[in-house]
Formats: sequence, structure tokens, C-alpha cells
Amino acid sequence: MISAQHTILINSISPKMTMIKNFTPRLYQQTILGTAAQKNTLVVLPTGLGKTALAFLLAAQRLNNYPNSKILMLAPTKPLCEQHQETFRQHLDLPEEKIVLFTGSIKPEKRAALWKEATIIISTPQGLENDVINRHVRLDEVSLLILDEAHHASGEYAYVWLAQQYEKNCHYPRILGLTASPGSDLMKIKEICHNLAIEKVEVRTEKDPDVMPYVQTINKKWISVEFPPQFKEVRNYLQACKNSKLQEIKNLGQITKDSCTKTELLLLQKELQKTISSGDRDFNSMRSISLLAEALKVEYCLELVETQGITPLYAYLQKLQQESLTSKVKAVKNLVQDSNFKTAVHLTGELVLQDVQHPKLLKLKEIIDQELQQHSNVKIIIFTQYRLSAETIVNNINGKSHIFVGQAKKNGIGFSQKEQKEILQRFRDGDFNILVATSVAEEGLDIPKVDKVIFYEPVPSAIRSIQRRGRTGRLEKGEVTILVTAGTRDEQYRWSSHHKEKRMHHNLELLKKEFSLQKEVKSTLTTFIPQEQVVAVIADHREKGNRIVKELIDKGISVKIAQLESADYLVSGKVGVELKKVPDFVASIIDGRLLDQIRSLKHNFAKSVLIIEGEEDIYAVRNVHANAIKGMLAAIVLDFNVPVLYTKNPQDTASLLAVMAKREQDKGRDFSYHESKPRSLPEQQEYFVSSFPGIGTTHAKNLLHHFGSIKKLVNATAKELTLVEGIGTKTAETILKLVEEKYIKEKK
Repeated sequence: MISAQHTILINSISPKMTMIKNFTPRLYQQTILGTAAQKNTLVVLPTGLGKTALAFLLAAQRLNNYPNSKILMLAPTKPLCEQHQETFRQHLDLPEEKIVLFTGSIKPEKRAALWKEATIIISTPQGLENDVINRHVRLDEVSLLILDEAHHASGEYAYVWLAQQYEKNCHYPRILGLTASPGSDLMKIKEICHNLAIEKVEVRTEKDPDVMPYVQTINKKWISVEFPPQFKEVRNYLQACKNSKLQEIKNLGQITKDSCTKTELLLLQKELQKTISSGDRDFNSMRSISLLAEALKVEYCLELVETQGITPLYAYLQKLQQESLTSKVKAVKNLVQDSNFKTAVHLTGELVLQDVQHPKLLKLKEIIDQELQQHSNVKIIIFTQYRLSAETIVNNINGKSHIFVGQAKKNGIGFSQKEQKEILQRFRDGDFNILVATSVAEEGLDIPKVDKVIFYEPVPSAIRSIQRRGRTGRLEKGEVTILVTAGTRDEQYRWSSHHKEKRMHHNLELLKKEFSLQKEVKSTLTTFIPQEQVVAVIADHREKGNRIVKELIDKGISVKIAQLESADYLVSGKVGVELKKVPDFVASIIDGRLLDQIRSLKHNFAKSVLIIEGEEDIYAVRNVHANAIKGMLAAIVLDFNVPVLYTKNPQDTASLLAVMAKREQDKGRDFSYHESKPRSLPEQQEYFVSSFPGIGTTHAKNLLHHFGSIKKLVNATAKELTLVEGIGTKTAETILKLVEEKYIKEKK
């Protein structure tokens, strides 16, 4: 048995050993570690049972096997990354400066320098994506990629592409995914496993014998409250309003039944939007889209009155009425004129004047008062779906409380990550004992001791229910209370979450027994681009979030992000490419941008190309006469001599750009940013200076105008540079470093 008093060594074969300190692994952690050391593993472990411990245990093992490698851990938020950095520093015998934090607030140049010196990098995924695209970091140096909250690894989330790049480029890859709840849908779990190249799934629940000794008891209580008659009356009018919209949609032939769930309405809306974007703009489809928008707004009102109360509902109704006065959207204008809707608004206003509160709020106040009487220092988190409800709760309960919401400012409330961190620290320190939080607090909170968690409403999601419950019962027994309004969607959500959670555990057990990874063989451009040929594309900095950039990298293209005066992509110094998605192409005709962009493109490059991307009907996306669009296309091709090419999607666009770049770039010749169309001397001077880091065309003109020549510019001091409009101290220092430091060829 390993002693907690001694430093622990994890599987070392190197004289330069990485040690574990102040930690004794539990039996189930050792078992899971054995699997994770051999295969890419998805670990599903209840909150509070040491998922992060598995991360630093495996990190030590990989560093000992690959002493010159790096460990990369990704987490969705900066506060969560900071927690992991603190934990790694606490338990790994490495100098603190070797365990670094990457976030968006750190400059890319600084991150590149930190990467070179660091051993363990903990980062949010979005910023790291840009670093990989710009080759500021090298994933082939990483011996272990850890993805916390791995259930995010689906769709377009950054985890997916980063994991794929890591698997593709690393010589000795190992991936560890960590989550408390991957979801209830088997296909979604399989998608996560596929995206992370998972080879083995390790699942533990509170009932597993090796976990049970460490599980704290969580007492779960469901408290039901009656739905008041006054609220039912409001609901009845709202329901009648919704039903009238659905009946009209049915009469138009878009649905066959009298009632639809919110999910069904959203699916129908998506299908109709797809139909309209393909060019089928018949009256029935257009009218149904508007009616669906009305029905969905009423559906939201129904959810508020049933699960939240009159105050949040009235605030939303007032917002709709205000919008109707200025909005051009017919759905809003039509809805506020509906007789049933107007009656619901009137009744709601009367209840607000009477200060009628939802019985949940009254029950919540009663629960809080009882807890405070029994334990004055009790720590409680109250979860609610809506900010307005959170404000109402804070304003009505006794005891010291604080609202906790996300960063986006809504109704004047929003907290930066720094402010969120300060609020949580005050909660830990006991400045207040009740945290009233929205979903932002469901994931990744590091609060060691929460005595009680209260759901103001059930949530129909297994993941969110598990994460909410996981805020308590970490070190000591905890209690979870869920408030449910009888005869409302609260009851539906309660059972929906329950069945999804059961299904999740069932599906995970199936995966444990039957799991096998099918590696997908993707077609490549090797026919067009030989392995030894370097083909480069420059993308404008505004395109860095575009899927095209990632697709280009996947196809073996060297992508550089730069600030371009015109064009979205350069496939050589002579060829600029402007990219327009179909809706943006039509919108740029309406607002007059397009001709200016094409004129600039033609002026700056010897060859220019316009790519229009999308499968929508270009004549149907906006209310623009077809002749106007045809006239613009004719002008672009005939007047400006700019060819127009069409692609279906980002993958198609990337393939076209790759082939164009290959044709333009001679084998064995570096891609030069400065091979553009021959210019006048002033234009050449501007172009030269604009290539300096952080200097675009505008700053280049300002600098040349101020100093008069490039020679005087490069001989200027930092103080002299900062006298120029737009040039700050850091930019000046960067320019001086560029022109003064000795050139040392990088080793490849």
C-alpha cells in the first residue's frame, strides 16, 4: 500500500523522474489509471471522486516515459483551468513555472514563449486552436492530451478539431477524456468517443463496490407545490393563443395534429427555413414560419408562468410589447394584437399589482428560514434557469445571498470571469452563505463544502441534473431539494431527467462491453499535393474562426493568419480570393459593400477570384429582385474581370483553395506575401511597412507620412514611434525588436 506521507513514483523508466506528492491514489483510480496508460480512455466518474487526480497521475506516468515531452490539458473555462493549474502544482513535483496557464487574455506571442519552456500547459480550447493554426505551438511534442468536461466534444466545439490534429500529428499520442455525465443519447456518446479517438470507456457510479466507500450520502427530496388558480387562468389564455396559431399552421398543411411540443415546433421551424432557403417561398411556408415564431414565444411564456412565476413572465410580456412598437418582425406585431394574448397580459399585470408570488418562492423562503434557524453557517446553492428568477429569489429570501450569472450583460447584470472568481471566493470565505445561480454554476465550480443544493425547477437534461447535484456531497454528506409545481411541465421535466439518467448509465454499460473504435479513413489531396511540397495559404485574421481554415490544415496546407487589407484568402502573392456565403453575398449587394470590395480586390492583386459558398438559392434568401443579383454577377465578371466560383460548404471551399494554391505556387519556392501586383513606389513602401507585426495599411501610411522614408522609420527610437497615431508602446517595442535583433535561423 502506498503511503500518503511519502512521495509517490508513477511508473518511471527515466532518471529524470516526475513525482507525485501529497496524494494517495484510491483503488478505483489505480485501476482506471492502468487502462488509461495503455489506451485512449473516456472516464465517466461522479463529481467529487477525483477525475483531476487521474489527470495528474497519468501526466506523471507519461512524463516519465517521455521525459522531453509536454502535457496538454484543456478545460472549457478560465476559472476551471486555474483550478487545474493549482491542483497540478500541488501534487506534481515540478517547478511552478513549468505548469503554465493559457487563456485568451495572454498574448499569442507570450503563449508561444511559455509553450517552449513549459512542461504542463493548461488551456481553454478556443485560444489554443488559434495557436495551432498559426503554428505557435507544436502538438507533436505532447505525450498526453487531457480533455476535462469531455461531453463538450461534439459538433464544432474546439475539442474535436484539436483532438483530431493531435492524433494526426503526434508520434506517441494518448488521450484522456473526463466527464461526470456524457449524456443519455447513445449516438451522442459514440460521437464523443469517435471525436476523441477513444479506445476504452471506464465508468464508475456511486453503486460500484470500489467507489462506494468514498461516496458521500446525498439526501434527495422532491417537494411539490400547487399551481394557483390565478396562474391557471393566465395559462389558459396563453394556451388558447398558442392553439390558435397551431390550428392555422395545420390549416396551411404543415402539421397534422392539434398540439405540438416545443421540440416538435423547433424541428418544424428548421425544416421550413430549409425549404424557404432552397427557393420554395410559397405563401403557406412563409405564413407558417411567422405563426411558428408566435407559437414559440407563447411557449416561452407558458414555461415562465408554470415554472418561474408572474414577475419574470410580466417582464417578458412587457419586452414583447415594447418590441412591437419598433420591430419590423410581423410575428411580434401580430402576437401582441391577439385577443387571448392581450387578456393574458392584462391578468398578469393585475397579479403583479397584487404582488402574487409563485408558491415555489414561498416554499423556498420557508426552506431557507428553517435551514438558517438550524445552522446559521449553512452553505446553500440555489439553481434556477432564468436571471430574472435569480434576481427575484435574491430580493425575497432571508439570509446573506448573492446572485451568480454569466458574463453576458442582460438587464444590467453580468459578471466577468474575474468577478465570478471573486464571488466564489467570498462564498467560500463565508461573506454570504447562499449563492443563487443560473446554469453558469453547474459546471466546474470548485467549492469544497456545500451543505445543500436547491433546484428551483427540474431540468430535462441528465447532464445538467447530475452537474447540479454534484455541487454538494463532495467531502461530507449533502442534501438536494427539487421544487416541482404540480400539474405543470415541472413534472414532465422531472421524469424526463430521471429516465435520461437511467438510459445514460445503461448505454455506458453497453459501451463498456461492446466498445470498439472504427478509425475513419479520410480522402486526402495527396494526388494534387505531394508530401514533400509545402503549399501555403494566407487567411485574413477575421477568418480564423472559419471552418475553412481547419479544413485547409487537415489537407496539409500551411496556413498563416494575417491582417489583410483586402481579400479573405491569398493563394499566392498575386492571387486574392474574396469569400462570400450566399446570404452575405446578397446582403452585401443591398448595403453596397460588394462593389467596393471587388474594386479593392482588383486593385491589390494581379488575379482576383470571388467564391460564393452555400447551397441556398441565391435568388431566394432575401427579398431582392433576381435581375439585381444577375446584374451584379455580370458586372463582377465583365466589368471587373473577376471570375466567380461556387462551392457547397467549407470543406468544398477548402479543397478549391488548396488546389488553387498548389497551381499558383512553384515547387520548392517559398510562398511570399510580397508577390502582389506591381505597384507604384508609395504603394510598395506601404506594403512593405504593413507587413510589420501589428501594423496594417492604415498604420503603415501614418508611419511613412510621419517619418518620410522607411530608412528613417527603422532608425527611429521607441519614443519617436509612439508619437505616431495608433502606435502604442508595445507595438513600438515589437518594431524595434524586429529591426534590431540578430537573425538566427530556426532549427527544423
